[in-house]
Amino acid sequence: MIAHLSDPHLLARNRLYGQVDTTAHLRSAMERLTRLETPPQAIVFTGDLADLAEPDAYRRLREIVEPEAAQMGAQVVWVMGNHDEPVPFARELHDEVVAPDASLDRVHDVDGLRIIALDTTVPGFHHGELSQAQLSWLAEELATPAEHGTLLALHHPPIPVTIVRLSALIELADQEGLAEVVRGSDVRGVLGGHFHFSSYSTFAGVPVSVASATCYIADPAPQRRFMSSVDGHQSFTMIHAYADRLVHSVVPLAGAAEIAGHGMELAERLEAMPWAEARHLVSAKDSPLWADEVPLD
Repeated sequence: MIAHLSDPHLLARNRLYGQVDTTAHLRSAMERLTRLETPPQAIVFTGDLADLAEPDAYRRLREIVEPEAAQMGAQVVWVMGNHDEPVPFARELHDEVVAPDASLDRVHDVDGLRIIALDTTVPGFHHGELSQAQLSWLAEELATPAEHGTLLALHHPPIPVTIVRLSALIELADQEGLAEVVRGSDVRGVLGGHFHFSSYSTFAGVPVSVASATCYIADPAPQRRFMSSVDGHQSFTMIHAYADRLVHSVVPLAGAAEIAGHGMELAERLEAMPWAEARHLVSAKDSPLWADEVPLD
């Protein structure tokens, strides 16, 4: 299972736009992760980790994420975004020294599932590109299939931006070059960010999943506004990798008032039942489980 988070846009000191507490939102995301019944084996952050690429912001990111990830037994995959800069990114997150124009591409193995982090950033710009050297490197990596296939993680998703039209001007350029490398490979899915809202498509025959941002959302239905950013509805995506498919589930950061539910006693009861009896209790329309005025616990 993979947790896919994107666009935390951390700042060293101030709030984003003077209002958004991006640190608090990231902490909320990590706290929600710790409550999952099955912890993730990897946590993938698809870019724009620090809004101004401040060293202190990257250090805060590690301080928030890495202890929780270690507790869950999850690898952390950092991906460059257009707000990130190679030098502080590499120094603070990977303890490495790199050139200002370095491409920070990495390969991770998660119990046989290969995750390749691709750096789609362009120095001085917000749109995305992949150089021919990067595409050649990627093709060479993919020439040897991984045990459980490959996920590509990149900030700029290789799909059209259909709702927030302004973002179409800063999407990934020359997507066909990447498509030629992906077609026929063991790539099972592409993970992206950048849009600040959840989106799904296919690319070169492969599913694409864009995680929403943890910092703020680009409102997909603004009222008389060409583009509108709102401090609400943040979420991340959980990916369950089966042998023949990927299942994506959106998890909101903010909680909500419970209107119905059952305690853990029900889980223990179901686990103790024969499968057919448990299925009847849950599936039967006349089951007391679904009676509004007959709670079981």
